Amino acid sequence: MYSLTVCDHVMIAHSFQGAVFGPAQRLHGATYAVEAEFRAPILDADHLVVDIGLAGQALRRVLDTVDYRNLDEMAEFAGRNTTTEFLAAHIHALLADACREGALGEGGRRLSGLKILLRESPRAFAAFEGPIGAEGAA
Repeated sequence: MYSLTVCDHVMIAHSFQGAVFGPAQRLHGATYAVEAEFRAPILDADHLVVDIGLAGQALRRVLDTVDYRNLDEMAEFAGRNTTTEFLAAHIHALLADACREGALGEGGRRLSGLKILLRESPRAFAAFEGPIGAEGAA
């Protein structure tokens, strides 16, 4: 399996519901380093998994939907704990949609899998991975 990874970052604010989250129940900020790993069993005619420039642009467009936002105020997240794991799945779903819709060119349509890794810190990170065809991951 071949893979290509592009990276970016996103800054958000949010809070959590439930005693298990302790002080994180209060509004707080987080900066995530985001890695998107695109996977394909074979390379295309140009020997690429997918165009790296298009992959970076697509990731940025997805991240722009949450960057510098208070997730608690976004209707799509109402009543949900936007944990690192949850956000990885959410970003996966949006980026997989972009692949299927052609945002990464024809190479994006033939990808077999995608892994999204969010790093909260050098010591803590979470990921979601699945096929590009997976609908409604989040």
